Amino acid sequence: MIETLRGRVIKAQSGFFTVQLDGEILQCRIRGRLKQGKKMGDIVAVGDWVQVSKIGEGEGMIEEVEPRRNMMYRVDPRPQGEYQQIIIANLDEAVFVFSCAEPEPRLRMLDRFLVIAESEMIPGVIVANKIDLTGMEKAKEYFERYEEIGYQVFYTSVEEKKGIDALHDQLLGKVSLLAGPSGAGKTSILNAIQPGLGLAVQGVSEATQKGKHTTVVRKLVPLEDGGYVADTPGLKALDLWDIEPEEVDGFFPELRALVPHCRFSNCTHLHEPGCAVKEALEKEDIHPERYHSYLRMRKVEEDKIPWL
Repeated sequence: MIETLRGRVIKAQSGFFTVQLDGEILQCRIRGRLKQGKKMGDIVAVGDWVQVSKIGEGEGMIEEVEPRRNMMYRVDPRPQGEYQQIIIANLDEAVFVFSCAEPEPRLRMLDRFLVIAESEMIPGVIVANKIDLTGMEKAKEYFERYEEIGYQVFYTSVEEKKGIDALHDQLLGKVSLLAGPSGAGKTSILNAIQPGLGLAVQGVSEATQKGKHTTVVRKLVPLEDGGYVADTPGLKALDLWDIEPEEVDGFFPELRALVPHCRFSNCTHLHEPGCAVKEALEKEDIHPERYHSYLRMRKVEEDKIPWL
């Protein structure tokens, strides 16, 4: 029987995988038997927990991949069928960084990110950055709606050194995905948390964008005090392809609790009588822009969306 050691995959490049063991790093390949049969998704991904055997100094072979707790992935269409390309597996949280100004926050993008995270049962965390440009009152106008439905929101300013220590503590000991639109200040925040961290993550981001479907380098960047961060620029290209229209309301926390109280089990929350969601909307218990995000994700035509 082959003796194996447990480790986490922290980097993938050109068929080689860097595996972090307890106090040791191995450069590994995949055992041939794992490649047998038709594969419609990545066999090994960054973030995977694996069992490896040593085959030489600093080298190893991946013998087994443990079941994934969750994953962020996209689909690569191929002639033999859709292929599941895993961006990162076994996340502890997804941290979405949006600016309060310069650029204006794209809250519909944030809503979509949160739905993707909810669908994979990945805790979502929001960073409202550049509060020095707007002040807290304006920042709260944008982001307080998310706090009210249970999301943790960090209000940050690199210029004024606000919120950075609290965000640092949030990342410690976790595997955190970071995502957000260009210009939101992600690199500056990471550099404020740990000098050079933002540049290290940015280097990975640039590499991932070299190919339309193929990631050149995927990597978890370590935090000095424990934990890893990963940037995923490809996330903005993800669609809700794996979520059926009738499932969307289940990934909005404020709607999810109301759905059982609708008169009809297949309620779209658009025109049906006895809709608990519409009643809550009329009472202003649901933010109208969140409701509109729900309808857009459900692909309701724009001229059929009621404007309140």
